[in-house]
Amino acid sequence: MTRPPRPAAARGFTLIEMAIVLLVAVLGFAVLGNNIASGNHATKLQAVARDIASALRYAHGQALLTGKTAAVTISLADNSYRVDHRDKTYAFAEDIDVSLVVAEEEFADGEQGSIRFFGDGSSTGGRITLEWGNLSKKIDVNWITGEVAISAVEPDLLDHATA
Repeated sequence: MTRPPRPAAARGFTLIEMAIVLLVAVLGFAVLGNNIASGNHATKLQAVARDIASALRYAHGQALLTGKTAAVTISLADNSYRVDHRDKTYAFAEDIDVSLVVAEEEFADGEQGSIRFFGDGSSTGGRITLEWGNLSKKIDVNWITGEVAISAVEPDLLDHATA
């Protein structure tokens, strides 16, 4: 005697299973999109450091090209910087703490400091330190060559420096 054929097992997903999968996917994309749109402090701090370094390199290039001095002036009062011979002032986040190490004659009014580049490639040199929370970037300008370099400051070194 033969058995009657069994009905085929249902294959595929139920409507409830599909709804749950779609809900999880939508929530995942919402979280991912929110993180991308708002950015994070490390990315914003790196962008500000690159912008300032770019302005310093531009001023260095202009000094070499024209043979005349060019400077970048950083304002501690309103977190902004300006390049000589340009009318625009570039502002960055108020939350970023800025400290400067520049030549004494390049520091004015206790609120502005400049790094000056000369036509022979040299500069007054200096260091700009940007801090945002426990994150920190430093921009160094070599006084002999005018070379501009960005580097990160380790958080534990930052803690020891302030202690």
